Amino acid sequence: MPLLLLVTMAAKAQRNSAAETVKAKKEDVKVNAKKPKVLFGTASYYADKFNGRPTASGENYDGKKATAACNVLPLGTWIRVTNLQNKRSVVVRVNDRLHPKMTRIVDLSRSSAERLGYTGLGLTDVKVEVMGVKKPKENDVAVYK
Repeated sequence: MPLLLLVTMAAKAQRNSAAETVKAKKEDVKVNAKKPKVLFGTASYYADKFNGRPTASGENYDGKKATAACNVLPLGTWIRVTNLQNKRSVVVRVNDRLHPKMTRIVDLSRSSAERLGYTGLGLTDVKVEVMGVKKPKENDVAVYK
């Protein structure tokens, strides 16, 4: 076979397997009150230029609210995000999506990123715990250290 054909076939197979991986992740994430789903990955935060722009849920982004963008969880899902560097946590609601090629697990609002203490770094490793679609009670919201 010509080399170009082999390279093209390999690239196509790689794209297909990547798409299957993302699909498997979305299917694996189910909101279950009995056994919360836990995800690990990298978090970033929204730039100020996005203030006032519409999100995937239809509401406008506000950097002062506790919200997040995530590609693997349904819109409206409440999650607890814990910074693995300093153990600070914040509870936020998923109201937006990331770019489809984004490898980060979550993109937080500026106020949430400030509470987690990583705005100076831009990125941090996090644990994401799925809390469900109902707004958590006040005692379920983490205390900031």
